[in-house]
Amino acid sequence: MQQIIDFKNSASILSYYSVVGKSEKEGPIGECFDEYCEDDMFGKSSWEQSESEMQRLALKGALEKAELSATDIELLIAGDLLNQCVGSTYGLLDFNIPYVGIYGACSTCALGLALGGALLSGGVCDKCASVTSSHFCSSERQFRFPLEYGGQRTPTSQWTVTGSGAFVLGREGDIKIKSAVFGKSIDMGVKDINNMGAAMAPAATDTILRFFQNSSHRVEDFDMIVTGDLGYEGSEILKDLLLSNDLDIRKNHVDCGLVIYDRFSQDKHAGGSGCGCSASVLAGNILKNMQSGAIKDILFIGTGALMNPMTLYQGQSIPSIAHLVHIGR
Repeated sequence: MQQIIDFKNSASILSYYSVVGKSEKEGPIGECFDEYCEDDMFGKSSWEQSESEMQRLALKGALEKAELSATDIELLIAGDLLNQCVGSTYGLLDFNIPYVGIYGACSTCALGLALGGALLSGGVCDKCASVTSSHFCSSERQFRFPLEYGGQRTPTSQWTVTGSGAFVLGREGDIKIKSAVFGKSIDMGVKDINNMGAAMAPAATDTILRFFQNSSHRVEDFDMIVTGDLGYEGSEILKDLLLSNDLDIRKNHVDCGLVIYDRFSQDKHAGGSGCGCSASVLAGNILKNMQSGAIKDILFIGTGALMNPMTLYQGQSIPSIAHLVHIGR
């Protein structure tokens, strides 16, 4: 089985754009984001419509940065956390671009980049775009408690990021999508919806191990090994699991859920999560540092929990997945 898909330097990230909410703007990397809204509503009357508006703004911004129009994009790859991915469907409707809806839970950003890289490398298209988002309020309404309930959050719970990231992909560009490893669905029996990090860490472990076992790369070859987003609990589990397999990523591991918020002063418990977490951190912070030359090579591993509210009501455990993308100059 081919574990690593090599894109042979034929896939690049041409531009990127991030849109976030108030808490994200107030976090440690808040100044990096391209656009934000003070009240998280983005001029809309519902949280779901607000999430759609974030996607529209993110793609619009990425196209403008690339000096392209919607007619230059041959395919749009997008998804979110809402049922039937309505955040993407409604938000990107007016661009009138052929659309592929995807669902990878919080791994959607990495999945979209990997699929886009494969399509470019395979000659299917010359330019495509990948977009994703999440919104704290729309996610809470769907997956947990009504906000009015005021439920107590557990120490292992993560805060769904209000944010969106859009990426325009093409063949020629300074920032390359070099290769990818698609994840496997892994279920280790975790049933606690308030501990997503524990559910997702085994999938991240499997994908990272397969990358290093099937390539000549070493951990120290990378400026950053980025997960998105395991939070505090999942990050600690990941590092322990990899150490038990003789792989030490402690010096260069970064988790998007741990950098987007100050989890103590902002009271975010185990950190951030959601499709918009890794997407906005990648677009708002990491790729800007790569463009400036501050970093050269990263592994970007998006992690996702593949359950829905009904499976949780029925007492099923939480399968998870992790997709890896090697990005570098």
